[in-house]
Amino acid sequence: MNIYAVIILITLVITTALEIWADVLNLRALSPKLPDEFKDVYDEDEYARSQKYTRVRTKFGFASTAFDLAVMLVFWFSGGFNWLDLQVRAFEFGPIGTGLAYIGILALGLGILELPFSIYSTFVIEERFGFNRTTVKTFILDILKSIALAVLIGGPVLALILWLFQTAGTIAWLYAWLAVTAFTLVMQYIAPTWILPLFNKFTPLEEGELREEITRYAESVRFPLQGIYVMDGSKRSSRSNAFFTGFGKHKRIVLFDTLIEKHATEELTAVLAHEIGHYKKKHIIIGMLIGIVETGVMFFLLGLFVSEPALAHAFFMDHVSVYAGLVFFGMLYSPVSYLLSIGMNALSRKHEFEADRYAVRTYRRPESMISALKTLSVSNLSNVTPHPAYVFLNYSHPPMLERIRHIRHVAKEKIPHRQKVRIGVKDLF
Repeated sequence: MNIYAVIILITLVITTALEIWADVLNLRALSPKLPDEFKDVYDEDEYARSQKYTRVRTKFGFASTAFDLAVMLVFWFSGGFNWLDLQVRAFEFGPIGTGLAYIGILALGLGILELPFSIYSTFVIEERFGFNRTTVKTFILDILKSIALAVLIGGPVLALILWLFQTAGTIAWLYAWLAVTAFTLVMQYIAPTWILPLFNKFTPLEEGELREEITRYAESVRFPLQGIYVMDGSKRSSRSNAFFTGFGKHKRIVLFDTLIEKHATEELTAVLAHEIGHYKKKHIIIGMLIGIVETGVMFFLLGLFVSEPALAHAFFMDHVSVYAGLVFFGMLYSPVSYLLSIGMNALSRKHEFEADRYAVRTYRRPESMISALKTLSVSNLSNVTPHPAYVFLNYSHPPMLERIRHIRHVAKEKIPHRQKVRIGVKDLF
């Protein structure tokens, strides 16, 4: 066992142990006493049900994590990576074809192994707690569509990366970085129009009070809209959500039909004001730029390790190849990715507070926003008393109680004269 194998094993054990530790702390933090803030929306039975849901999902996560780790270790130390490589090489597809087949078979095998867990999660756990509305037909079609997209879109991108690292020498990482960045930017425009409609139906929001209120607010903050759409989220789940798609002058608001069913007009507009706050505060661009930089660093490091013989030998490989090196580098890079995700979660939580502040100061209906957050918390059976360590490692949004307290604090703040002018001129008009 060489140094690369030792590093990967140690980081696997540490990150897994850290996740389990945080999950255990989170379970212990479940309080049987309902926080006073939620007494107007939760009854005792529903609150107990939300805690039971957290326990069930957490224990299911334990089983899934243990299974994934065990399968990976068995496959690794039984020589599975090398065995598969020898089988694929026998077909003599050429370097690119062999690489696509190798990585594709690994991905397909992982998907098959995780399929029972996905089925149990959807049709047992989510069904048990009243969330699931996915039919067997929809479930199967989603899988087939995802595989088709992976082949038709992911395949060519992967082939390009493999070709670059086999032919472009020491600057292959730079070309790959530029290519993936360009692809990511193009997908921001393609996905809303061509990919999302493959999975859900989008219909324009009908004329009425809600559309008028959203349009009025968007115009007041100079947020151009190409359209307001309703998505049939109820096709798969009773959970609620809202999001934006598009850039520049082609922004679209998308509301889940389940969200519209559960919220009043002012609550929905307050939620959208929060989302618009992300755009106004440049959070989307900041996140994208950070992602581009991180991708560049990842490809630079990949260029250093992708053809490293010692990394291949750590997985008992007879041959050194770019495609296998790509897989093994992913495991070597995983602790870096894990640490970066913690940092990105912290930044995301900061951005959520900033978007809440923007919504409160521009829409000026803090209680509507608080009511919307409470309703979402109840309808999604959210854990309202998460442990701080679990939040630090996993939450991209602040805990609900913290958000509510922050919203109330912002609502009571006196806006300095200069800030009033800035908001009035730049944002409101």
